[in-house]
Amino acid sequence: MDIKKILIPYNFTDLDKKALAFVGQTFSHIQEVEVALFNVYTPIPSIAMTGSPVMKKMHENLSYLNNLIAEQEDALKKAKEILLSEGFSKNSVRIVFKPKKMDIASHIIETAMKEKHDVIVINRKSGKVGRFFTGSVFNKIITSLKDMTICVIS
Repeated sequence: MDIKKILIPYNFTDLDKKALAFVGQTFSHIQEVEVALFNVYTPIPSIAMTGSPVMKKMHENLSYLNNLIAEQEDALKKAKEILLSEGFSKNSVRIVFKPKKMDIASHIIETAMKEKHDVIVINRKSGKVGRFFTGSVFNKIITSLKDMTICVIS
């Protein structure tokens, strides 16, 4: 199998860190491989601010949320640094950090298909009651993607 592109959906969990380690140990020796660290964030709405005290408080809350998004992007850059320290070249690891417009599984599936990834490295969390009704990201990805290698970290 000729592996050229690897997609790692990354959400800053311990299992995601295990996925990084797995990718570093397994694929860093392959020449011309590209790794995409993928994360979607909930975008902050833009609200017109007026001079009222309520809107000032709203502005402070939105600023706080914008700072959280910036911290999330910085953490993704640190994850990239981990892969670089594992032996990947600087040009072979990129970050995909985009606003959430649909459910996370759909974003991952769309990115994997559009960018023609060969391997997706995902994790599987133990079940929660809520996933019984909504379905898990893991299940949606596994059932939707064909002709693609999916590595599951647990």
